[in-house]
Amino acid sequence: MTTRLFHISDVHFGVENRAALDEVARAVFEESPDALVCTGDITQRATQRQYAAAAEWFGQFDVPVWIDAGNHDMPYYNLWERFSDPYRRFARLHEQVAVSSFETDDVVLVPLRTTVPAQTRWPWSDGVVTDKASISTCDALNALRDDERTVIVTAHHPLHGPQVDGPSDTIRGNYTFKSLVDHGMDAILTGHIHIPFNEHRPGRGGTGSAQVIGAGTLSTRLRHGAPASYNVLTCDRLADEIAVETRIFA
Repeated sequence: MTTRLFHISDVHFGVENRAALDEVARAVFEESPDALVCTGDITQRATQRQYAAAAEWFGQFDVPVWIDAGNHDMPYYNLWERFSDPYRRFARLHEQVAVSSFETDDVVLVPLRTTVPAQTRWPWSDGVVTDKASISTCDALNALRDDERTVIVTAHHPLHGPQVDGPSDTIRGNYTFKSLVDHGMDAILTGHIHIPFNEHRPGRGGTGSAQVIGAGTLSTRLRHGAPASYNVLTCDRLADEIAVETRIFA
């Protein structure tokens, strides 16, 4: 028995790729994955209209929906709300369409927040892992120490750089990645860069490793010539790694 996850990211409602979304919806209805996982940037500017469009689209499915907040999912025009209650609109969407926990006989999902309302560098779009976020995820991983299933962390921003030992655009990204491996993470799903990838990265001191899987975008905001795409993940607790199929839209 295996678990199949549809991994999407960076839908950017407001500049979404409607044809791609229609195709994903058709695939969900026809193939009935065990869950639909979206690793952030659900909206373009976090407006009420864009969140309403997201609620309508995600709300049509009968399968469990798992969503993470991206840097685009905090208010862009309402700065008061961005700094006083940045995740209020996302939390409302989560309450409407998403599950707070997900596990099967093969996998367990654990969230990691990599977004902050503001930071001491520009642009604010790049990721930051705060102490609070890191501790929360590590505590969840510790609770799964003796679990034989594949433990998958989900986040918006990739934690590693282009090179294994190179810098990461996410503040404390490399350190956090190694810490999560130490605490039992088997794989991490991310988005943000709009380009799909599937790699293995070593943990601290080369001890242990984790599979790092990135989904492309389902928006019209294409980068580096990469078309819209999403991933289909097949997870088997007896397999050495998660099988990844990237489905690309012309």
